[in-house]
Amino acid sequence: MNISELIKELKFKTSRSGGAGGQHVNKVSSKVELIFDIENSKHLSDEEKQLVSIKLSNRIDNEGLLHLQCDETRSQLKNKEIAIERFNGLLKKALTPIKKRKPTKPSKSSIKKRLDAKKKISEKKSSRGFKMD
Repeated sequence: MNISELIKELKFKTSRSGGAGGQHVNKVSSKVELIFDIENSKHLSDEEKQLVSIKLSNRIDNEGLLHLQCDETRSQLKNKEIAIERFNGLLKKALTPIKKRKPTKPSKSSIKKRLDAKKKISEKKSSRGFKMD
């Protein structure tokens, strides 16, 4: 997977963004929406497409398009760069395999400490009781 090749497949949609900026905000389309067609991507293998579509299913619409929005700054260019960075991060995270947990056993010394502590507590409690001769 080559990220620079994937960036060429991205589509961008711009629109007016809300928030601070006064009159400038009402005139300029600074909000950027990144759209990526996972199914028709030429640079992802079938396995990668499947992984991405499963792990990012909450961001994918019915047509199989991945959507990311950014309207953090007043600049369309900066918003576009931020959206691309997020896209790269999401893809990397989705394509990293999940590490399987290796079951571990407690060490012998920790088992011994635990049993010694239990023995002490049981002796303390048994010494409190009334002893009959």
